[in-house]
Amino acid sequence: MTPETLVSGATLIASVILSAAFLATVYRVVIGPTLPDRVIALDMLVGIAIGFLAVIAIRTGFDLYVDIAIALCLVGFLATVAFARFILSRQPEIGQRRKVVLDGTDILPSRVRAKRSRSRRKTGKRGRS
Repeated sequence: MTPETLVSGATLIASVILSAAFLATVYRVVIGPTLPDRVIALDMLVGIAIGFLAVIAIRTGFDLYVDIAIALCLVGFLATVAFARFILSRQPEIGQRRKVVLDGTDILPSRVRAKRSRSRRKTGKRGRS
């Protein structure tokens, strides 16, 4: 077995595995029950695209694909940070109840909970205020 056939077989197997990962990740982007699930899946798609670029760089022998993969890493990182800031900007104002809940539970922000417990201690009341 020559090194060329070994590299060719390894890149073929890597392409098949990356294709399966791509399909599973696209499924998570489309079906994902929450917004954070979709954001993580989009970040994973960037990682899979970088893997495809690495496999293409190995198969063709062009170093330019590595530079493209590095640029895609930077763009993917910035997109992930932007999505994270978008998710955090959807948080409710202090004192308001959450209307759209990301993880499926209905909770108050921790600052509001702490404020309510302090006011209950002062008034001596129990239950809802």
